[in-house]
Amino acid sequence: MGMFDSINISASALTAEKTRIDIISKNMANVNTTRATGGMPYRRQMAVYQENKSTPFSSYLEKQGKKFNGKGVVISEIVEDATPFKLVYEPGHPDADEDGYVKLPNVEIVKEMVDMIDAQRAYEANITAMNSTKSMLMKALDIGRR
Repeated sequence: MGMFDSINISASALTAEKTRIDIISKNMANVNTTRATGGMPYRRQMAVYQENKSTPFSSYLEKQGKKFNGKGVVISEIVEDATPFKLVYEPGHPDADEDGYVKLPNVEIVKEMVDMIDAQRAYEANITAMNSTKSMLMKALDIGRR
């Protein structure tokens, strides 16, 4: 494991968590959007995390050297939640069907808030890990000066 690998791993997690926070913010902003692209209500989006795979040749070299081969995390895709839309009876609404029901997005604001807190905590934890690594590297440099 190289000297800066742990910083790179934390940096990849920070990037992924920032994207997750952006997606959650988008979900919360569209909680009342009854007509999105395609004329349907907005669908909740979620990030899918995946291990950051290294190239086949470098992973072969790392296996031969029995080195740690963690490369961090990436968001492989952003998927839509298949949960059904909420139906609300509002006959005067422009998007109401013939029975007077309006389809609302499948976004639950409480669930989004919990996800937002979770993403913020993960972001903070990765900043703490990065700062700890930086502190250890600085201590190592101080030892080298003496």
